[in-house]
Amino acid sequence: MYKDTLTNNLHKIVRQDPLINEINGSIGITLDNFDEQMTDFSNQIDISTATWSLPVYEKELGIVTDITKTDAIRREQIMSRLKGMTKIGAAELKVIADSYAHGDVEITLDHGIVVEFTSVFGVPSNIEDLKAVLRSYAPAHIKMSYKFRYAFYSEFIPYTYSQLSTHTYGELLLGGFL
Repeated sequence: MYKDTLTNNLHKIVRQDPLINEINGSIGITLDNFDEQMTDFSNQIDISTATWSLPVYEKELGIVTDITKTDAIRREQIMSRLKGMTKIGAAELKVIADSYAHGDVEITLDHGIVVEFTSVFGVPSNIEDLKAVLRSYAPAHIKMSYKFRYAFYSEFIPYTYSQLSTHTYGELLLGGFL
């Protein structure tokens, strides 16, 4: 890519010289590699696109590196740790919880901290990670509880059996039909 640009910027008599073409080729490859490396480096600075730099962020934030977790889950942990480095209240815990890809949550301080999942049905797949992070920020003497959404029988009364029979039990139980 850069070789052609360098060659086109030379006088047309010099463009035919084999030595100049070799030098331009070498410089062009070097500049192409530099662009790729800079793009990769820029991706590592942004936590949402980081891959090989995740252990660096985890070490700096005191998170134990677990390579068995996906990069997305590790990024969620890093983002929640960064967002939670202030005085903690319900609003701050909500910001931390919203870093996880599990839907919306409401956090209230009613006889302890109550985390209620408002947009997903059932238990989110990464609930243990979320619990660990929220517990690490919440004061140790405050009880934490979690509320999950499930479908109730009364929600299915308006539907006929034939409408419901096209869905699996899991879809119905976890609200996939509603």
